Amino acid sequence: MQTVLHPQHGLRIYRHMDEPEPLMPLDPEYVGVMRISNAIFAAFPLIGALVLELSQLTVPGLFIIPAALLAAWLVFVVPGRRYARWGYQLGSDRLRIVRGYLFYSDTVVPLGRIQHIDVDQGPIMRSHDLATLTVHTAGNHNSSVALPGLRHDDAIAMRESIRDYIKAAQG
Repeated sequence: MQTVLHPQHGLRIYRHMDEPEPLMPLDPEYVGVMRISNAIFAAFPLIGALVLELSQLTVPGLFIIPAALLAAWLVFVVPGRRYARWGYQLGSDRLRIVRGYLFYSDTVVPLGRIQHIDVDQGPIMRSHDLATLTVHTAGNHNSSVALPGLRHDDAIAMRESIRDYIKAAQG
C-alpha cells in the first residue's frame, strides 16, 4: 500500500502499488457528516453511562470515563481514518469502489450490468450538499453497491454518465 497526494484535491489517499492511476477521494465534507452521525450514535451509550454514574452504585467514573473515551474515538478518530480508506474511479466501462483497511474491499461494477441507479440524501448529508450514489445490478449477492460522500452535483453527473453509457450500449 502506498500513500499519494491526489492531484486535484491535494488529499492523502491510499492505493496499492499495482493500481494504474490513483482513485478519486470522497468529498472532504464527508468527514464532518461521519462525525455528526457518530456523535448521534455515541450519545446513547453516553446517556446510559451517565444514568449509571448518577445512580451511584459503583466507583465514580467506572462507566462514564470509558464511554466518553469511546465516544471521543468514534467522533474524532474513526471518521478521518474511514475517509482516507475510501476511493472510487469511474472508468469508461466500469465503476470501481475501494474501501477498508482491516477488511479491504475492492468492488468493480461493469456499467453494462447496472439495472438502476439511486442518488440518496439524508438530512445530515443534505445540509452538507452531499449524496450517496447507489448502483443496483442483476443478481442476489452484492446486487447493490453504495458510494457515499459525493458532492450532490457529482453524484448526479455520475448517474447521468452511467445512464448515457447504458443507453449507448442498448441502442
